[in-house]
Amino acid sequence: MIHDPERRGRELAAFYLAVAPRLFHDVVESGMLPPAGPSHAQAQTEWECFGLYACVRGLVAAGGFNVETGRAIEALHEAVIDAWNREAEADEPIESRRARVSERYHEYGEIGQAGGASGAATVAQRLGEAAARHMTAPAPPPDDLADMIGALHEALAEGAAEATRRQE
Repeated sequence: MIHDPERRGRELAAFYLAVAPRLFHDVVESGMLPPAGPSHAQAQTEWECFGLYACVRGLVAAGGFNVETGRAIEALHEAVIDAWNREAEADEPIESRRARVSERYHEYGEIGQAGGASGAATVAQRLGEAAARHMTAPAPPPDDLADMIGALHEALAEGAAEATRRQE
């Protein structure tokens, strides 16, 4: 594992910035999202939150939840926000993006905690359903979208945990 928490967070940010957009492209290619336009942009920003949450879950899975993991999470967010600030075509103020991430983390955290140990088996599905609703709102999501993005979220969380464990 990367021993320096700040470096751990920055390395995971690089992983997120490389992998999450490719996974979103897979979702787009599935045909379950609207074509380019405002609805597509909404789906993309919601995926950013969902993918970032997956990376936080991966960090916690790799190192537990402690002070060092908290510092790694802060460094992850700082690096991602820095990348978002450099985006030339950002149509949304960074404060709005940060607020959305915070809101989604709160919602996804409650979903993850619901059901206790027995809920662990369905957490990917429940998280996928919530994210799918946000990605397609106000329209209802297609039937298979929650399954697909729930599975991609889990794969991203597992990849983040593995990347965190084997770096150094």
